Amino acid sequence: MTSSTTPTIVLAPDSFKGSLTAQQACDALSEGLLRVYPHAVLRACPMADGGEGTLDALLSHAGTRRILTVHGASGVLRDTAAGVFDDGTAIIETAEIVGITDAIGMAVPVEARSTAGLGEAIHDLLEQGVRCILIGLGGSSTNDAGVGLLNALGVRFYDAAGGVLAAVPVALEKLARVDISGLDPRLAQTTLIAMSDVDNPLCGPHGATAVFGPQKGVRPAQLQQLDELLGHCAALLENAFDCAAQQAPGAGAAGGLGFALQLLGAEFRRGADVVAEHLGLGEALRDADWMITGEGRSDLQSLRGKAPMIACRYAHEAGVPVTLLSGAIGPEALPALSLYFAGCFSLAAGPMTLGDAVANAHALLANAAQQIGLLRLAAQTSGKRVMEY
Repeated sequence: MTSSTTPTIVLAPDSFKGSLTAQQACDALSEGLLRVYPHAVLRACPMADGGEGTLDALLSHAGTRRILTVHGASGVLRDTAAGVFDDGTAIIETAEIVGITDAIGMAVPVEARSTAGLGEAIHDLLEQGVRCILIGLGGSSTNDAGVGLLNALGVRFYDAAGGVLAAVPVALEKLARVDISGLDPRLAQTTLIAMSDVDNPLCGPHGATAVFGPQKGVRPAQLQQLDELLGHCAALLENAFDCAAQQAPGAGAAGGLGFALQLLGAEFRRGADVVAEHLGLGEALRDADWMITGEGRSDLQSLRGKAPMIACRYAHEAGVPVTLLSGAIGPEALPALSLYFAGCFSLAAGPMTLGDAVANAHALLANAAQQIGLLRLAAQTSGKRVMEY
């Protein structure tokens, strides 16, 4: 352990959505802490949980960014990023390809959106020789049970007369038969790791459509019909793959992409755990004195395995105190969060609009880190300080 004025501090924030990437959050924290500890050793480990920002967080540590051209949720071609690491592992992000922030994709009715672009990205990586693919499932705009992904990888859908059907929910009302004979054989030699903290089944009151559909544009009158349609498609797919996956935890992730990936034999893991391992968070905490983590907003959902909680677990295992510094903290969650963190702090020093908070996020985070650093230093420094006025 180092002295009180030259500490080793691990910085492990998630992104502050809409304002700072996780790496930018690390930069802001560093700026504030160095005002207090000019000689501190700062170890940046930008975190993510499988959603938007996961690709950037991992590439900040190692790897090469590659650009793939695939179809977005609306069927329009778009360039998307993938990451490839030295060991041959690749990562793709659902939010990058069929993300809920894509205005073009969201302009299309949800029943007509497709996950084909995810399948195309997997196919392109297979063509490049990749045989281990991490897939971040957060932030999707789609609700198609992954039929678009499966179609892009060789699965075909037919009506009762033998006609080929498009792989979007609106076209699959007449689905009578699924043919998987054309499924890309390279998948059998490929490790797929689905990164998600969602444990919902595909269908039913806790399924993809009921829980996540409304935020993607599913109208109340559509909920039951679309849920039943996905269940019908899933039953035929389960029969074709000889695999029961509808009720498996995570099948409802990303509008049912989790279901399709489980049919392909994917392993499900918490995204933040995968990121922590790739970043070497455990090693970064060795001999560290303190950790700071955070996110845009911490609330009761954070307690269910979001990135700051995973970072907190690593810190506790290493015997390192950890402080939470987020854009906002839900008051209902503060008592529970306080059981895990050595202090929970938010950025706003007073009333401000969300727009102002976003626009000034870097300065707010740096200033808050400075104040927390001063508080920690005061607690560790004995004797009186002479203040100059």
